[in-house]
Amino acid sequence: MESREQLLKELNIVKAWESEQKDLWFWEKIGRLPFQLLDRLTPKILNKKISEALNELGNYLQAGGRYLISEAGTLRHIEEVRHRSEGHHRVHTEVAAIEDVETLPLRILDQAADEIIHNRTKLATLQGATTGIGGILTLAIDVPAVLGLSLKTIQELAICYGYDPKIKQERIFTIKCMQFSSADIVGKKAILDELSDYAANDQADSQMISQLQGWREVFATYRDNWGWKKLFQLIPVAGILFGAWINRGTLIDVGESAKMLYRKRRILERLSELDKQNIE
Repeated sequence: MESREQLLKELNIVKAWESEQKDLWFWEKIGRLPFQLLDRLTPKILNKKISEALNELGNYLQAGGRYLISEAGTLRHIEEVRHRSEGHHRVHTEVAAIEDVETLPLRILDQAADEIIHNRTKLATLQGATTGIGGILTLAIDVPAVLGLSLKTIQELAICYGYDPKIKQERIFTIKCMQFSSADIVGKKAILDELSDYAANDQADSQMISQLQGWREVFATYRDNWGWKKLFQLIPVAGILFGAWINRGTLIDVGESAKMLYRKRRILERLSELDKQNIE
């Protein structure tokens, strides 16, 4: 386990990242396009796919739905990273459950998370390029697909830091991570405030449900912020480049946000444990 000094240093890194989230790229400030315009340009097939994605997101929040992943593959990945990191010095115990992840060194958790983000970003880039081939028709496939990939990536990162995405409270946290990745300055600040004492608050799950104001708001934020960027993907053939670029950026943002938010929770919990030990 890390020392208190090491944990505080890592916490400062997260806080510095949070400070960097207070501004948007210039082109995003001037380029926001109300989704209503995109909505008028899209055929019924795309609206149908968006409705299906909305329903799946609601199912995920309430019961897990088809987006709920199995942790076995992620645990194997963490175990592989641990073996590579520790080499011949490794302790001969396996990472067989999410509870086993909680005590692993932070550097191993970070490395496992970084590799997952890298792999999922490559997959999203390929997916965006593929769905950019056919313009408006294949965009109907891309929207729910990238939504599902985002949700699964966040769940994998949750496991990387020792949190079980099957628990409803953690599914709510997953949605907040997704919302944070596409929120504006005001939204990001509000979400950070909501999450500040998430782990310590026993009423967090019920409070977070009310703060979400319905999971449809999250998807609305997601599609609004894609806005004009997705319009470029509607252009057949040229949409290949735009689709790859947009989806790559989306997964990078989702991965970075989820990693930092889960990382902060784990660091704060370890600091809390050290404080309790000192009191005892």
